[in-house]
Amino acid sequence: MTAQATVLYDAPGPKARTRSRLISVVGILALLGLLGWIVYRLSIPQVAANGAETLPILAPERWEPLGDVRVWEQIARGVGATLAAALVAMVGALILAVLLAFGRLATNPLIRVPVTVVLEFFRGMPVLLMMLFILLVASTGAFWAVVIALVVYNGSILGEALRAGIISLGKGQREAGLSIGLTPTRTRLLIELPQAFTQMLPIIMAQLVVLLKDTSLGYIVGYYELLRTVTNLSTFFGNQYQFTFWFVGAAVYLVINLLVSMLGRRAARVVEAKRA
Repeated sequence: MTAQATVLYDAPGPKARTRSRLISVVGILALLGLLGWIVYRLSIPQVAANGAETLPILAPERWEPLGDVRVWEQIARGVGATLAAALVAMVGALILAVLLAFGRLATNPLIRVPVTVVLEFFRGMPVLLMMLFILLVASTGAFWAVVIALVVYNGSILGEALRAGIISLGKGQREAGLSIGLTPTRTRLLIELPQAFTQMLPIIMAQLVVLLKDTSLGYIVGYYELLRTVTNLSTFFGNQYQFTFWFVGAAVYLVINLLVSMLGRRAARVVEAKRA
């Protein structure tokens, strides 16, 4: 074993390094070729279903509606509605997750068993089906149908994550809290929960990103969020602008999700720094 070898494997030799570089170059060339083919396809005239030719996707005329301020006002409204539903649902899901985690860890079977049944039921239910059920049965309106469904589903997922985090701490943390006079509930709330939350933070942030993306299901129940806004704009301006508005919508979703992910990584670094 050479000086460069790691604990798990030997450092690659000259042939392995050459092979790795060759594979990397081939992969990069293949990716560039794919991107070039996509740009080419978007730069040539499109053929409609009736055989008529339409403007290329990348033609400047296809993007003219984006110069209208009113278009961006509509998109901003859609983004605001998406963020409003997501933020309310995130707060509700985290609160519900704590309650479900505590219920799942309860020593009393009269609490633990019903909570387990409820949690497993909502984890297995499709989010869209819950939105439709809440809208039709409870008549809450589109906003609350979206929010409640997202809270229930994601709260169940996050509750299991927090429960796993608490269990992974071991009995020492709980015994330490009880030894200084804290009640079992206060021990779990003040000592175990913060540590479990920190430990499971990557999973929690990933699930919150999923929650944010699932707000697009509100389109089905009539909630005027970003996806519905993009669809309405493409319908209003015509089919030839569909790609334009769908591209803008996808880009906005991507930016929002990247910002949430960056926030999660920053929070994780801050927490790790404090723990160190």
